[in-house]
Amino acid sequence: PVTVFMGNVVSYLLFLLLFARVLLVDFQPAPPGALELLLYFWAFTLLCEELRQGLSGGGGSLASGGPGPGHASLSQRLCLYLADSWNQCDLVALTCFLLGVGCRLTPGLYHLGRTVLCIDFMVFTVRLLHIFTVNKQLGPKIVIVNKMMKDVFFFLFFLGVWLVAYGVATEGLLRPRNSDLPSILRRVFYRPYLQIFGQIPQEDMDVALMEHSNCSSEPGFWAHPPRTQAGVCVSQYANWLVVLLLVIFLLVANILLVNLLIAMFSYTFGKVQGNSDLYWKAQRYRLIREFHSRPTLAPPFIVISHLRLLLRQLCRRPRSPQPSSPTLEHFLVCLSKEAERKLLTWESVHKENFLLARARDKRESDSERLKRTSQKVDMALKQLGHIREYEQRLKVLEREIQHCSRVLGWVAEALSRSALLPPGGPPPPDLPGPKD
Repeated sequence: PVTVFMGNVVSYLLFLLLFARVLLVDFQPAPPGALELLLYFWAFTLLCEELRQGLSGGGGSLASGGPGPGHASLSQRLCLYLADSWNQCDLVALTCFLLGVGCRLTPGLYHLGRTVLCIDFMVFTVRLLHIFTVNKQLGPKIVIVNKMMKDVFFFLFFLGVWLVAYGVATEGLLRPRNSDLPSILRRVFYRPYLQIFGQIPQEDMDVALMEHSNCSSEPGFWAHPPRTQAGVCVSQYANWLVVLLLVIFLLVANILLVNLLIAMFSYTFGKVQGNSDLYWKAQRYRLIREFHSRPTLAPPFIVISHLRLLLRQLCRRPRSPQPSSPTLEHFLVCLSKEAERKLLTWESVHKENFLLARARDKRESDSERLKRTSQKVDMALKQLGHIREYEQRLKVLEREIQHCSRVLGWVAEALSRSALLPPGGPPPPDLPGPKD
């Protein structure tokens, strides 16, 4: 696959160089030259390769996620082929090329054919991005760009609604009597689009401050205005409202909608970049499967491989019908509908059992352990609170005992000094110690 890939990349680059040379130098109204005929033959070989891929179901059964060419019908193979966006791009490019060549060879349609081929060259050049999927850094970026294009497509709905609302309102306020439909449509759509990027027509916004235009007030003038003056005769009645609408339009379009688009881009980039390794591996796998199934020779010499495959297909003997049994092709088991239904049922049951077992293990391993730890911590906190309470009570008792000792000492001393006790009598008993 590596050799085939490198050969096709070099061949495609040479094809683009030849295409550019023909468009810029050799594409003349005269009959086609040698290089132009070579370009047509090269494109024909590319068309033959796309037909081979379409008849074989894309880049192989495993790459497309469906049955192989020997087990799928023609419609299934074509659907698998069209499911790939790069194949769709190839079909668009080759269809435009055939249309451009047909117009180029038709008398009187030379310029149309040249225009179509110039657009087609852009499509062929964009198709060159497919080779970057082999790179680990650039491959996921292609996925990001693809998803961002979808975000832009939905964003244009919001912008289009707001742009039409503003364009129709301002055109009706500025030129109430203009009936030139092409100029009206151009100002309704084109002018608000340019105002988003900062191109503000001062003659429309500040018409009251501009010099007086040479406009007529006759009714017949506005019924059929000259084309040179229809664009300058602007109404001054609601000019202040036009300025206010411009401020609101720029506020919503340049701040609200553009920041919404940036937020959508940021979300898409973060979502894809977080799984960039998975995207790149999938892209690399499809690329390997595609070029593994391709002929060895690169265009335009690939037509030799196509002729060899065609002759081998025509000369091959029809195979005898095999009994309906599971067959294996590229790690893909082909089963009957009944066996496939039983397999799907078995997978669903075991999937549910596995998810329930994993959830139960998770509860037992995490929740129960956390619950037991929480109970132990609560018990330790309660015991610690009781110990602190006992310490406080002991301190209070100790203070009360010390106070009682001081009082008893004072009483004994007072009695010894009075006449109630004879001098030299027995001393008062000692206070009990802490151990007593």
